[in-house]
Amino acid sequence: MVIGQKKAKSWIQWPCPHRLLCLCAREHCALLARFAAVAAVCLLLVAASYYALSSPADGDVDGEMGQRFFDIWRRRSAARAYDYHDDLEAALRGAADANRTLILTVLNKAYAGEDGLLDLFIESLKQGEGTEELISHVLLVAMDRPAFRRCRSLGGVRCYRLRAVAANGTTGDLSSEQLYMSDGFIRMMWQRIRLLGDVVKHGYSFIFTDLDVMWLRNPFQSLNRTGEEDLLISSDRFNGRPHDYLGNELNTGFFFVAASNRTAALFDEWHKARDESAGMKEQDVLNRMKRRGALRRLGVKARVLDTARFSGFCQDSRDAQKVATVHANCCRTMRAKVSDLRAVIGVARRLNQTAELRWPAHSECAKSWR
Repeated sequence: MVIGQKKAKSWIQWPCPHRLLCLCAREHCALLARFAAVAAVCLLLVAASYYALSSPADGDVDGEMGQRFFDIWRRRSAARAYDYHDDLEAALRGAADANRTLILTVLNKAYAGEDGLLDLFIESLKQGEGTEELISHVLLVAMDRPAFRRCRSLGGVRCYRLRAVAANGTTGDLSSEQLYMSDGFIRMMWQRIRLLGDVVKHGYSFIFTDLDVMWLRNPFQSLNRTGEEDLLISSDRFNGRPHDYLGNELNTGFFFVAASNRTAALFDEWHKARDESAGMKEQDVLNRMKRRGALRRLGVKARVLDTARFSGFCQDSRDAQKVATVHANCCRTMRAKVSDLRAVIGVARRLNQTAELRWPAHSECAKSWR
């Protein structure tokens, strides 16, 4: 017995003269319906993820949207198991101090070779003033398997393996020496910007240092960072005005970044700018961004480090008692860097004996441009 008004038959209830054809049509429609439902759910998930994880909008870097972006990214990263972000989080957590701050550097097979830049870098940390205690907070990021194996063989250092990906999405071989401004050199620079952006989004502050930077003293004491500064960065030639980041040419071989929504947005925009910067290294792109007002627009408070304390081959410090780091900038080849940095380390052993120390001439680096 049927109670109430009789319902009209749907199209699949009417008799069909060709039973097999009807059955096929019904199954086909059922499959289409299931596919459409799955597609709709996927579209909703993509839209929701894009809304939650997109970079904070201009003018709201420190607002509710910016905070939601930063916090949700960290929660999602922590929730993923056995993936890139999970491995990275474990490596960062192991190297960071109680303030979630660590030291990062990047190496490949060429840089990790015996008696090369990696060995000089570790040697400078072991013999520097107040630097040996920092080794446990250094994370050496290897861009290829041979570099990772060499790093692990050293003992007493923290190593992390990063899979390098080329611009076209394929794995890029960056194990050989990447000459200054070569295609491989530029790809390696952009790989590290992507990595450092992820580190910031995990909520860690850091010093990034190239391997060709010798640490003669604990640099944290020379940074003199205030609580409001987001970016402290070196320069090739310091003009004497630390807050004049427009007038100083920034050098990305050594810099400190405080984790915040502002710096997360900066790294997002910096890495995205690669798409319109063919043939440019990441340092040149950052200098272009600052001239176009990106740091001011994002609210990033930056200060340029004095070469009196953060010295380099482009502009030597004249006061050896102040020097924290020495960078082999203005040098083209790894062989030249190793030769001239070895001389720097030899002279640095006498730092406590005299303030009238004279740095050795960077003769091999000068020849590297010929």
